[in-house]
Amino acid sequence: MRRRHKIAVIGAGMVGATCAHRVAAMELGDVVLVDTPEREGVAKGKALDLVAAATIKRFDARITGTADYKDIADCDVVILTAGMPRKPGMSRDDLISVNVKIVKSVSENIKKYAPNAIVIVVSNPLDAMVYTCWKVTGFPTHRIMGQAGCLDTARYRAFIAMELGCSVEDVQALLMGGHGDDMVPLPRYTSVHGIPVQQLLSDEKIQACVERAKVGGGEIVGLMGSSAFYAPAAGTVQMAEAIIRDKKRILPCAVYCEQKYNVGGYFVGVPCVLGGGGVEKVVEVELNEEEQTLMKSSVEQVKALVQVVCDTFPELA
Repeated sequence: MRRRHKIAVIGAGMVGATCAHRVAAMELGDVVLVDTPEREGVAKGKALDLVAAATIKRFDARITGTADYKDIADCDVVILTAGMPRKPGMSRDDLISVNVKIVKSVSENIKKYAPNAIVIVVSNPLDAMVYTCWKVTGFPTHRIMGQAGCLDTARYRAFIAMELGCSVEDVQALLMGGHGDDMVPLPRYTSVHGIPVQQLLSDEKIQACVERAKVGGGEIVGLMGSSAFYAPAAGTVQMAEAIIRDKKRILPCAVYCEQKYNVGGYFVGVPCVLGGGGVEKVVEVELNEEEQTLMKSSVEQVKALVQVVCDTFPELA
């Protein structure tokens, strides 16, 4: 009998709990929802609530809430959402000093108890947190990645669809670079059921969608006083599904790039093939001069974030 897949979600907050719900409802495998000892009741309570929901919605998954990292043993995928969420007026960068400590501690436990897992990092500031997790675990780069592009592209696609009054299902797009205001949506690679978006919208309206996508997370923080969770969870589980089911999806993710795109050894958002082996290939697309300039600027911002991590925590350099 084939072993059931097992997915750990670290952090039982809104993003983590929503990830756990989606993983279980899609029957990707059994779920272990982990939080700190102080919040063990939250993890156990949400797990119990999901178990009850499973009887109604008829999804079959064992769901466990815990504060004991021993329970993540033999996990195929670990989704790391732990960290302080953004508050109004905060940038993702403001979270570095707090969240590096949290991600560092979690990563040590992942290394100890789930040494063969593929890790999807969701915590912000994303690019710096993926780097932190990689340095602490020492995992090969194909088993460490960040969820950013799936979320950012989803927002960009949604805004294009809203402008056109069409189904979001028909909008395809590509977005690259860091997970922040310097991300690089690419209108030249945006289409609606194969029709280049430039044939459907003016340059001004396209650019407005691009700019709104760049600050999409901040817009939600401003509206409800905390970070988004439905779309981040959906983007994360899209990645987990591609890995668990070996789908070979081409998705924009924060992955390690050395020579590709002349990044020089950092985790940045680029299209890649996700399958059973994790990051199986980085897809390099042609960029024109303007796009190259934007991408270079975005990568420099990622490097600056990582440098802050290294300056603050020299052991991670």
